[in-house]
Amino acid sequence: MTAQLLSVNVVHELIRGPSRWTAIDKRPVDGSVAVDELGLEGDQQCDQRYHGGRDKALYAYAIEDADWWADELGREVPPGLFGENLTTTGLDITNAVVGERWQIGGSVHGILVEVSSPRTPCSNLSGRMGIHRFHHRFVRTGRVGAYLRVLKPGKVRAGNRIQVVHRPGNARSIGAIARRE
Repeated sequence: MTAQLLSVNVVHELIRGPSRWTAIDKRPVDGSVAVDELGLEGDQQCDQRYHGGRDKALYAYAIEDADWWADELGREVPPGLFGENLTTTGLDITNAVVGERWQIGGSVHGILVEVSSPRTPCSNLSGRMGIHRFHHRFVRTGRVGAYLRVLKPGKVRAGNRIQVVHRPGNARSIGAIARRE
């Protein structure tokens, strides 16, 4: 199966989380979305100490992991529910390694990104899910998704192909780092 973008998600509205305002309410958008070194056009982050910036410009999550959570929780987990900007299919993000590079879309207009770190969720994820301390459970599974830095800006859209173009040899996986293995 070819890896591709299932959806591109931007903030729908800012909501009040358990401890502060949050932009976790991301929802799919149609058409091409411009991407620069700080993320998607039309998106927003509330607390840039922990979200956003060059090393966390985008947050990617695999639909396969979202489907696992849907089974685990007995509820629907649609694209964007975890606050991800990019929902992927056919790409094992949990086993992606720091420093791995992905070409998303074509080499001319698409983007080049690099896996920078696993997501470290806060209580806003628990608030979004309506499950007390869910963010701790989320981390324990290692199915946390990955923050990405943008190496080459461009545009993305649902259906874009994702190609792993570089994978460092001795790097640790996103899941292992999240689980502190």
